Amino acid sequence: MTLQQMINDSSRIVFFGGAGVSTESGIPDFRSADGLYNQQYLYPPETIVSHSFYLRHTEEFYRFYRDRMIFPDAMPNAAHQKLAELEKAGKLSCVITQNIDGLHQAAGSKNVVELHGSVHRNYCEKCGKFHPLSTVTECESIPECTCGGRIKPDVVLYEEQLKDEDITRAVNEISSADMLIIGGTSLAVYPAAGLITYFGGRYLVVINKTPTSADKNADLVMTDSIGSVLEKIDIN
Repeated sequence: MTLQQMINDSSRIVFFGGAGVSTESGIPDFRSADGLYNQQYLYPPETIVSHSFYLRHTEEFYRFYRDRMIFPDAMPNAAHQKLAELEKAGKLSCVITQNIDGLHQAAGSKNVVELHGSVHRNYCEKCGKFHPLSTVTECESIPECTCGGRIKPDVVLYEEQLKDEDITRAVNEISSADMLIIGGTSLAVYPAAGLITYFGGRYLVVINKTPTSADKNADLVMTDSIGSVLEKIDIN
């Protein structure tokens, strides 16, 4: 059975995606040969984006964060757009993403679970006020709130826990789906990757350039870019 046939035969599709969804928008992933984790910095990127490093070396954290984690000019690609179209047509019930770039919403998706947060939300650690991305990008050092508190990106750093409400939403969506499409993720980051075990529906599809741990259980595995696969889907 083809991907098109599976989509036609489904009414509650959930998409679970990772960094590979946004690479076609010019945002580098973390784990490929040219990804962030294979480039050289004064500190390893995994160390820099940890909670403890943020606390101890906040200015250095922000220097890396602005340079390598924020891509304000990135635009949604064919994958983001097709997923938004599938949701609008009533076929896709939810997008669950490990990305923090906000491109799914920019493409028009409404029901999006951002497991690792978003660069577009930033909050004061003192008063709780939220600030837009521009507050971070327009500051050359550590961004501060008008109350004097330090502003932190609302993203999940290493050593931090995923939000309970996001996990609950993701589990509910995946467990009630009749089709789960896993795309652009190596399924190497936990606990996010473990959420797919709650799927008990009809069709499990994996679209990724490299093998994943879900391949052996999938009804269809496609080793291609997400955009090139999804843009061919016709919405009835």
